[in-house]
Amino acid sequence: MRIRLQRFQAFDMLNYVVLAAVSLLCLVPIWHIAMVSISGEGPANQYIVGLIPIEFNLSSYANILRLDKFWDAFGVSGLRVVLGGLLNFLLTVMMAYPLSKESSYFKGRSVYVWALVFTMLFSGGLIPTYMIINELHLIDTIWALIIPGAVPVFNVILMVNFMRQLPKELEEASLVDGAPQWTIMTRIYVPLSLPVIATVTLFSVVGHWNSWFDGLIYMNQTENYPLQTYLHVVLASRNLVNADENSVMASLTNRSAISAQIILASLPILIVYPFLQRFFIHGIVMGSVKE
Repeated sequence: MRIRLQRFQAFDMLNYVVLAAVSLLCLVPIWHIAMVSISGEGPANQYIVGLIPIEFNLSSYANILRLDKFWDAFGVSGLRVVLGGLLNFLLTVMMAYPLSKESSYFKGRSVYVWALVFTMLFSGGLIPTYMIINELHLIDTIWALIIPGAVPVFNVILMVNFMRQLPKELEEASLVDGAPQWTIMTRIYVPLSLPVIATVTLFSVVGHWNSWFDGLIYMNQTENYPLQTYLHVVLASRNLVNADENSVMASLTNRSAISAQIILASLPILIVYPFLQRFFIHGIVMGSVKE
């Protein structure tokens, strides 16, 4: 008994050490970027800033907060998160609820599920997708960033598995009382599915906030860039600036200024995550278990 207890303690200690090491690997790059952002322009551009700021100053943040293009991109990303997250939530719930029913109740349920899984494994490709967006006249609109990913299939499957584990007696009792399916979904299933809804909402918000490639493809006007696309263009411009030694552009894209923009762009997710984290573990575990 004592030997088994010692083995468990050793295993726990190993887990703590491994998790601490993984956490450090995640935190150290963010901390380094934060320290560069509050360091002087000279040490930052000379790559001598480590985990402690050198020539501490906040001028990079002050300059970024006066930059109109940064706030334009911030606004586009904020609008994308609100509209995209809301559309993802509505379509995910409205697809997951009927698909959570038994095949005997919902004829053809398996066909719909396999059709969804097929789209998750195989896509139409970049060029056909661009041609469709162009034909729909969505180029340079916020909908070009939202509609292609309006139905996140992984989130639908996660929510279907969660709803299938809810007691069937709740639905049966509601049907006996004469409640229609819409009432059962909105008054019973949605409130009981809060953990998985919080989880898929977090996935959608983070996905929309961090996406940059679609903005680069579907947006021709720079003022329509979402924040991550804007940061990508700034980073690419910085490399080109170094090659051309253009001092004017270099002053606008110095390393401390770029680091400050990265930190400011990460803040919304860092603020939102702790409020959804308590639902995250329960939602992801319950939703990933298949009957």
